[in-house]
Amino acid sequence: MRRTSRTSRRTALLAVPAAVLLALIPGTASAYPNPGRVTGDVVVHDPTMIRTSSGQYLLYATGGGISSRTSGDRTAFRAGGDAFSARPSWWRNYSSVPEAWAPDISYHGGKYLMYYSVSKFGSNTSAIGLATSATGQPGSWTDQGTVYTSGSASDYNAIDPNLFVDGDGKWWLSFGSWWTGLKMIQLNPSTGKQLSSNTTRYSLASRPTGTKAVEAPYIVKRGGYYYLFASYDTCCAGTSSTYKVKVGRATSVTGPYVDRNGVSMMNNGGTPVLESQGSVIGPGGQSIMNDADGDLIVYHYYDRNDNGTPKLGVNLLNWSSGWPVAY
Repeated sequence: MRRTSRTSRRTALLAVPAAVLLALIPGTASAYPNPGRVTGDVVVHDPTMIRTSSGQYLLYATGGGISSRTSGDRTAFRAGGDAFSARPSWWRNYSSVPEAWAPDISYHGGKYLMYYSVSKFGSNTSAIGLATSATGQPGSWTDQGTVYTSGSASDYNAIDPNLFVDGDGKWWLSFGSWWTGLKMIQLNPSTGKQLSSNTTRYSLASRPTGTKAVEAPYIVKRGGYYYLFASYDTCCAGTSSTYKVKVGRATSVTGPYVDRNGVSMMNNGGTPVLESQGSVIGPGGQSIMNDADGDLIVYHYYDRNDNGTPKLGVNLLNWSSGWPVAY
């Protein structure tokens, strides 16, 4: 789907009354949209994307020293270099494999920031790191060290970070994977690290019964509510993946977040946004990006028609009902 058709589709949906739009919210997996059309180097995990002042789309993803892709039109993507020309030495304290996961890119205070994860797969001996750059381009990033860590005695996992800057200038970092679920800390805007005057670790979402599989938090504020997107169930198993994206909302950034039915996200709640359908298996690892034609959900999925290869998915979101609907 090219940007022109994306835009016209968004315009058409915005004209639909909210009551009618409610009926469009998927009730079955077959009702979910296909990813928008992308081409080129689109094999990714856990993508995060930003549009630079020059109009370039700059995407970073799990792998290596944090792999990159670029695009001029949000359709054709080209692989670039790693974020880091040399991988920080502290990574080896948390993983024997010298690669980073689940980056989160943003632009604040005249510079680009990237929060990212280093961890041994399946372990909560993990760390969230921070890097900064004047340009955001591969090879330009300066590592600022660790922001938050977890270990074998922790009941949380310090991976999958997402920075949220509130309208009053407060900085918040959400993170987490499995264990007791998704967490949040407050940051000092001058350092990008934890605020010394508030060391509370807030809980945002968990699955106290059944599987513990919830991760990849991402927060946005729309229309007076804070929305928490998260990935549920099993990632990274090709066509056997059961990953899916759900959302809840709250009137405070620290929660409590509830889904469309009023079920707390601290008690297995979450309204589906994307689930497996057709050849699109296990969508998740999502981030949200605001672009000229609306909000985008940027994610990976496994292509049943290509031996389960992980690929980039991009869809627009409509908020007319008060809940995000992918289309």
